[in-house]
Order: sequence, then C-alpha cells, then structure tokens
Amino acid sequence: MEFLGIHFPVEKLPELDPGFLPLHKFNRAFLETAKKPLGIAVERAGGEMAVCRTFIHGTEALARADRYYIGRLVKTLLWMKGGFRVYVSGDKGIYEDLRAAYSPGGERDFDQDFMARVFEHPFEVLYTDRLPENRDTPKALGGHLEGCRIGFDAGGSDRKVSAVIDGETVFSEEVVWSPKLHSDPAYQYEGIVSALKAAAAHLPRVDAVGVSSAGIFINDRTMSSSLFIRVPQDLFDAQVRDIYTRAIRDCFGPVPCCVVNDGDVTALAGAMSLGVHNILGIAMGTSEAGGFVDAQGRITGWLNELAFIPVDANPSAMRDEWSLDIGCGVKYFSQDAVIKLAPAAGIPLEEGLSPAEKLKAVQGLMEAGDGRAAAVYRSIGVYLAHSLALYHALYGFEHVLLLGRVMSGKGGDALLAACRDTLGSEYPELQGQIRLALPDERFRRVGQSAAAASLPKIFS
Repeated sequence: MEFLGIHFPVEKLPELDPGFLPLHKFNRAFLETAKKPLGIAVERAGGEMAVCRTFIHGTEALARADRYYIGRLVKTLLWMKGGFRVYVSGDKGIYEDLRAAYSPGGERDFDQDFMARVFEHPFEVLYTDRLPENRDTPKALGGHLEGCRIGFDAGGSDRKVSAVIDGETVFSEEVVWSPKLHSDPAYQYEGIVSALKAAAAHLPRVDAVGVSSAGIFINDRTMSSSLFIRVPQDLFDAQVRDIYTRAIRDCFGPVPCCVVNDGDVTALAGAMSLGVHNILGIAMGTSEAGGFVDAQGRITGWLNELAFIPVDANPSAMRDEWSLDIGCGVKYFSQDAVIKLAPAAGIPLEEGLSPAEKLKAVQGLMEAGDGRAAAVYRSIGVYLAHSLALYHALYGFEHVLLLGRVMSGKGGDALLAACRDTLGSEYPELQGQIRLALPDERFRRVGQSAAAASLPKIFS
C-alpha cells in the first residue's frame, strides 16, 4: 500500500472495507526513513507534561507526509492524555501548520475548543527551542477494600450502586434513569442522592464513596459529560461541576471520595477480577470507551478518549458527526461500525430504526448464522487487530479487556477470532505481549459500582 509517498505492506484488510489504511502501519514505515528530530509536548492540568520525541523527513518531497504524521500524532496525544497547550520543537513549518489547525475556525477547531473548555484555559500552540521534561503523576486509586464503602456507577440509561463491607458486596441496585433527556440538573442530583441513600441503608456507617461516571473529571470535578448534555452551560458551571462531591457531602459529610471516568473504572474492575495490572479496557457500545490501569495498578488520570484517536489513514474514511474528523475509533469500534459495514455486506437496515435497533437487527442475523453478519464482525476484528498494535505502541499494555454490546453473542466470538488471526499474521512480534480477555463471572461479580467503591483511600 502507499499513502503520501510512504509505502507499507498490509496482508489482511477488512473484507468489507478494503480501503482501510492501518495508521500504525503507515507510522512504522514513515519512521523507518525519517531522520530529522522533532519534539512535541502536551501540557495538562497541574503542570503535567506528555512528551514525545520523534522524527520527520524535512524534505519537500515528503512534506505532506510529515504534516500528516505530526498532525495525527498531536491529535492522538491530546485525546489520549488531554491538554491545553502544545509545544513544538525542531521545525518552524510544522509549528505554523499546527498553530493554524488548532486555531478557532481551523481544521482542528473542535479539538482545541473542547480541550479549552475541559481544562478551563485557552488552547495554545507554542514553539520552543527546548522541549519540557515529561511529568506524569498517576494516581494510586482503587483496590482499597477495608471499611464500609459505597460505589456508584452513573451510565446513560441506568445507574448502579453497591454497598461494600471489607470487600464484600452486601447490597446492589440498578435503576433505570434518563439523565441525557433532562436540562435541569436537579434530576441527576436527586438520582445520585437516592442511590447513595439506598446503599447507606445497608451499612452501619459510610467510610468512603467512589463514583464511576461517563465523562471527563479533573480533581473530582465534572469537566464534560454526556449525562448532562442538555444542561445549559451556566447551570453546568454552577451545579454540575461539583454535583457528585456535593451529593456525597450533603449525604455523609466530608468522607473520602473519588470521581473517575467509567472507562478507567472498567479497566480497574478488569484488573481486580483478573488479578493483573497494565490493562487497557475497550468498551464497544454507543461509542468507543477506553480506560487504562498502568503496570503499578494506578489510574493515570489521562483522558483515554479512544473514540477520537485516529486509526485509519484512508482519506475517504467515514466522518464523525460530532468532531467532524475522519478515521477515528468511534466509527470502527462501536455500533456505528456495525451500521457502517452492514450495507457493504448486503444487509438492508430499515430507515427510522435507532442505532441500537440497527445493531440488534444485525446481531439477530448473526445469531441465526447469517454469513453477511459474520463478515461485518470479521471486518471489525481486523480493524481491532491493527488498532491494538497502535494502542500498544501508545500504552505498552499487557492485557486488553473487551466488552460492550458489539462484543456480545456470536458476533463477539467472530470478531475476537478475526482479531487474533490478524494479530498473529500481521504483528507476530506482539505474540505473547497482548493478552485479550472478555468479561467473566468474576468480573460481573466485581462489577463497575463495586470497583468504584474501592477507589478512595480511607485516612485514619
């Protein structure tokens, strides 16, 4: 295959998407001939810094390839780790391109605006002759079992809560709710309080509370969350930023508490159930959610927004309606991927069905042994193998926990088989380095809310 003057071999492509260009393959081939040093640093909250020292060609012939490679790298760093300031060293032309792209109205306007709002700081791209040093402070959260704890898991369609005493779950409850439909955050606040009180009724006291929620959280504050998508910005700033910690304080006073992205808590639950560390969790459902627990068993505090990390270099790749970018994970590892591939497989999907209903229709065909549906899942498995190689280069994980509606049933089995086959043939060097796991009964017993309960440390 060839893209922007870079040639790279690919043996296994998705049968329903032969135009797929694995970004990891492009990156590897690009770096084989790139010799000019270039540095990128992304600054996050608290002065944390994600630093990447890499190379470009610096030639006119491969100038477009240079710009593309660095552009995708910066986007990846921002959505993997988060940040409001990008430093560039080594090439003024690359710096000017990035500054234009990440300006209001520029090509990456969505990204810069999102990061500016999350980190409450204007987004900047700066040139420097001396790259800052890497500064990272993962948090030793989770795995704390002592005492009387509450774990709360806030999802888009249901909320779960657990009461845990010395690691044993003594009460669990799941309640349907609709936070995405309400513009008054009093609805979400009352639901949180109701869950906390239901769990507390089964404990002699409350020593700590952990929260797992969809969204981005910095220092336990809600910076962005789809659960409050209809809440006006002024109400969000006034009542949602501290909604979880306020609810906990109003119910129990100043007990230790933590609020963490649900993807990270999923990875933590996987680590606890499998008895391992260094695990990446990938949930394929409405979108692609991610979470990571490092080799020391710590939650990193990174964004881990895999849905917006590019995986496909095909210039004709499907566009994400929200970010307006192409080739990013959400269109490859979610119900959108199934819906995208179904027509190519010859599966007509009725107009007017919701995305969840369309996924269910393809799943029904798969359970009935329809070969067209099997081709959809095999294609996603090939996507996944190539993208896991990319994710491995970023995270260095040893274990991957795969879950979500797309992974359920016979479709998940076909997806997993295709993924393993492609990993073995395309990336033999990763054999034994990537261990794939699916949720088992032990994982389900640990559960999201029970894992959330283990987040805070109790101070004596």
